[in-house]
Amino acid sequence: MTFASLGLPAPILKGIRAAGLSEPTAIQSKSIPSILEGNDLIAAAQSGTGKTASYILPILARLIESTSPRLRALVLAPTREMAAYVETRARDYARFTRVRVGVVFTGAPLAAQERMLREQPVNLLVATPGRLLELHARDCLNFEDVELLVLEEADRMVALGLAPDLRKLLKLLPETRQTLLFSLTMPPELNRLAKDALIEPMRVDMAPPTKPAAGITQAIYPVPRDLKSELLDEMLSRSEVRSTIVFTRTRTSAERLARLLQRRGYAAAVLDEHPSQNAREQALDDLRRGRAQILVASDASARSLDVTGLAHVWNFDVPQAPEDYVHRLGRAGRADPVGDAFTLMSPEEQKDADAIERFLGRTVPRVMLPDFDYEKRPSELRTAAVEGDKGSRRAAGGLPAAAGRIASLARPTAASAGRESRAQAAAPARGATPARGSAPGGNGPRPRPSRPKSRPARPARGGTAAPRHRKK
Repeated sequence: MTFASLGLPAPILKGIRAAGLSEPTAIQSKSIPSILEGNDLIAAAQSGTGKTASYILPILARLIESTSPRLRALVLAPTREMAAYVETRARDYARFTRVRVGVVFTGAPLAAQERMLREQPVNLLVATPGRLLELHARDCLNFEDVELLVLEEADRMVALGLAPDLRKLLKLLPETRQTLLFSLTMPPELNRLAKDALIEPMRVDMAPPTKPAAGITQAIYPVPRDLKSELLDEMLSRSEVRSTIVFTRTRTSAERLARLLQRRGYAAAVLDEHPSQNAREQALDDLRRGRAQILVASDASARSLDVTGLAHVWNFDVPQAPEDYVHRLGRAGRADPVGDAFTLMSPEEQKDADAIERFLGRTVPRVMLPDFDYEKRPSELRTAAVEGDKGSRRAAGGLPAAAGRIASLARPTAASAGRESRAQAAAPARGATPARGSAPGGNGPRPRPSRPKSRPARPARGGTAAPRHRKK
C-alpha cells in the first residue's frame, strides 16, 4: 500500500515525500480512509506508530481547497511539548499547500498568541485546552466553522485533570463536526467523555503492549527521595554508560538532573519541551550516534519518543501510569531483544509501583546497591573536576572497555527468581542484597458500546462528510 492509494491529494503527497515518509504504517493505512469518509474515530495507538500523520494527513486533504481565513480544524493536546510536536509535523506535511497552521499553548505569553491569531488567522490550530479557553474568552477565536476536532493523547489529558476543560470546549464547538480520539488507554472518565463527543465511531486498535519483552531485565531500587541523584550517580559510576535514557516526572527535574550529570562528567542531554522539532531530533540523533551517553526525558516528552535499541532505560521517578512503564521498557532492547530497565522508588511512590505490578501480574525484584549508604545526608553530586580523570573517561567515545553491564547491579534474589521467566532470572550479582521488606511475588488482579445515535448515510470515499447533529 502507498500513500497515493489512500486517496491523498498530490500537494500532500509531495509534502509526505519531503518529510521522508515512504510507506504508510498500519495505523495510517487503517485510519486515513475512514477519516476521509467522514467517520468519527477512536484509535488506540502508542507513540512511534505514526499516529500523528494518521490524522493530520486526512485533515489537510479536507482543508486543501480552502483559501479563506476560517478556523476549520482543531487538535487538542495535553502538553506544550506535544502541541509543538504536532504543529511541526503539520507544517511539514502542509508545506506545498495553502493551509495555514498555528499553535497555542499554556506557558507562553498570552498576548503574543492573541496577536498571532488576530493578525494571521489559521485553518488548522493545535492547542492545549486551557489556553484555548483563555483565547476564546478574549474573543480572538471563533469556533463556528470548526468541522474537525482531534483529541490527541486523550487519556493523558484526563489524567492531567483537563476533562472539565474538554467538556467546556465540546459545548462551544458546532454540533455538526467530525471528532477523532487518539489514546493509549481508555480510562472510565475518558469513556464517558467519548460517549458525549463522538457519534458511532469507527475503532482502530493497534493493541499497545501490556507486557514487557522477556529479555528486559527489570529491577526496582528503593531509596529516599533526596538520595535518588546520588544513587543514580553511584550506579552509573560502576557501569558502562552508553545509549541510556533516564525518565523524570517533570521538566524541571529533567533539566536539573541533566545539569548534575553533566557536572559529574557524563555526556548528557535533556529532552523535554524543546522549542523546535530540530532541537528534539538533534538530541535523539546525538544519543543514537554516541555523542550523548545519557538522554534525560520528562514525562511530557516520553510518549512521543521515537527511538529503540537502547541498552538501558531508567525511571528516575516511578511512572504514574502502568502503561507508560511498559511503553518505556519498549525503548530498551535491541534485536535480541535484551536490555535493562531500572526504577528508583521513594517511599512516597510505593502505590504507583504496586499499580505497575498489578498491571504486569508479577512482582518486580527489589534490589539494594551494595556499599551504598542509604542513611547518609544528601549532597549535590561532586563535579568532574573533583573526580579527576573519571569525567574524561566517561566522555562519549572514551568508555572503559571492562566496565561491565549495568544489569549486574540488579540480579533478583533466589526467592523471586523462581517466579521470573528464565530470561529474567539471572544469577545473583556479587554482593547484591534484596531490599528489606520486599514483598514476595504474586499475581495481581486480572486486569461499551456507544449510545445509539442516528447518523446520515455515509458519503462516498473521499467525499465531504455529511453534517451530523449532537445533543448538547
